[in-house]
Amino acid sequence: MALTREEREQFLAEPHVGALAVAAEEGRAPLSVPIWYHYEPGGELWILTGRNSRKAQLIDAAGRFTMMVDRVAPTVRYVSVEGPVTGVGPGTREDHLALASRYLPREKAEEFVDFAERELEPHVIIRMRPQRWVGADLGEV
Repeated sequence: MALTREEREQFLAEPHVGALAVAAEEGRAPLSVPIWYHYEPGGELWILTGRNSRKAQLIDAAGRFTMMVDRVAPTVRYVSVEGPVTGVGPGTREDHLALASRYLPREKAEEFVDFAERELEPHVIIRMRPQRWVGADLGEV
């Protein structure tokens, strides 16, 4: 059964691990990778990724990407959104902590952000305006 706009937006706002997809180079399939994301109903979706990552480079070249989230219980449900990039900028510690806190307990989120700042390359925040939506609840399995 198709989801209403409100149901799609609310589901996307939940802290699922997303599957990001973006067009790749000639002769390659699209890049599809799991990623944490943030979304609030009616707003833009955003991700954090390494400034020089393949994801960031491909998103920059394509100017858009797709994010799909799903679950299998209590019912099989999914939402996929696709849209243009609306902005790219440096990711702050506060951004990183806000994102990590969606997926980890607060103390673990702080440890993760400390590790990321110490061991990983600088991150950028990439914002996308959801333009095309597909979503359904397929019922119980």
